[in-house]
Amino acid sequence: MQLTGIGQMQMLEVETPKIVNSTDVLVKMKTVGVCGSDIHYYVLGKIGSQIVKFPFPVGHEGAGEVAEIGTEVTHVKVGDRIAIEPAMPCFKCDQCLEGRPHTCRNLKFLGCPGQAEGCLSEYIVMPETSCFPISDKMTYDQAAISEPLAIAVYAVRLAQMDYKGKNVGILGFGPIGMSVLLPLLQKGAKNVYVTDKLEGRLAIAKKSGALWTGNPDTEDVVQTVKSLESALLDVVFECCGKQEAVNNAIDMLKPGGKLMIIGIPEFDRWSFPVDKLRHKEICIQSVRRQNGSLEETLELLAENKLDVSLMPSHRFKFEDTKAAFDLVAAYSDGVMKAMIEFE
Repeated sequence: MQLTGIGQMQMLEVETPKIVNSTDVLVKMKTVGVCGSDIHYYVLGKIGSQIVKFPFPVGHEGAGEVAEIGTEVTHVKVGDRIAIEPAMPCFKCDQCLEGRPHTCRNLKFLGCPGQAEGCLSEYIVMPETSCFPISDKMTYDQAAISEPLAIAVYAVRLAQMDYKGKNVGILGFGPIGMSVLLPLLQKGAKNVYVTDKLEGRLAIAKKSGALWTGNPDTEDVVQTVKSLESALLDVVFECCGKQEAVNNAIDMLKPGGKLMIIGIPEFDRWSFPVDKLRHKEICIQSVRRQNGSLEETLELLAENKLDVSLMPSHRFKFEDTKAAFDLVAAYSDGVMKAMIEFE
C-alpha cells in the first residue's frame, strides 16, 4: 500500500521481498497501527527535511509472523509471532557506541523517506535485531502498539524524575499522550492533568486514570490547572505538536519544571517566551523516538502493568487502508488509534 501523492494511496502488486543478508528475517505482517507521523506524510508529503518521493509505502507500527530466516539468525525462528522495532541502527557509529542508537548516524527507519520502505505490505524484510518474539498470550494489537508505547516509556525515563507524589501534565491525548499516561501512573505519578480538543479522547483519559481533563477550546485550561495546583506542575509532556500547547505548558509549569516535547509540529520553529523561561528556569527536552525501550515495553505489557486495550478504536482491512488514513487525518468518529489488519 503506497502513497502516490498528497492524500492519495494505492494498492500495488509487487514481488515478495527476499532475504539478502544472513541476518535478515522475512515477516508476514499481521497488524499495523496508523501513526500520526504516517499522517504527516499522507497530508503534507513530509516531516521537516524528510520528504516523500512518490510512490512510497509508509507504516512503522507493526507486528507479524516470521516466514523465513537468514542462515545466521538465532534470535527468532519460523512461525514466531513478533513485535517489530522499526529502527535499524548501524551499531558502529559514535552515537550507537554512546548508547544513542535512535540518533544513529546511519539510521534506517521503517516508513521514513530516504531510509526504508514501510510495513504496510503483506511481507517485509527486517534485520534480526528488529524482531522481538512475543508470547501466545500477547495480542498483535499489543505488539504493534508497543512501538508508540515504547516512545512514552523512553520519554518518561528521559525526564529523570521520581514521579511518586508529582503533578504532571499531558497536552494532547492521542495515542502518544495515552501512551505517556500509562507508564506515568505505573511509576506512581500523583495527579495527571490532561488536555485535548476531542471530548472522546478526554473521556478515555479519565477512564484511564487521569485526575482532570480539559478542552482548551471550551475553557481556560491554564487557569483551571492553576486553581487546582497552586504550586503548578512538575513536568509537562507536550504530545500534540501545537504551539498553543507549548505556551500552555510553560504557564502550567512550576519554577524548575521540565517541558518534554514529543509532539511533531507541522511548522519548522517553536517559539518560547524568554522571560517566563528565564524566571522559572524551565528545562526543555526534546524526545526522539524510543532509544531501545521496546523490549522493556513488551515486558511491561506481558506482565499486565500497562493496559492499552482502550487505544484501538477502529479496525480496517488492509485493502481499506486509505479509509483508515482519511479517518485519522480528519480526527473523525472519535478515532484514537486505527489498526490495519491483514487477515
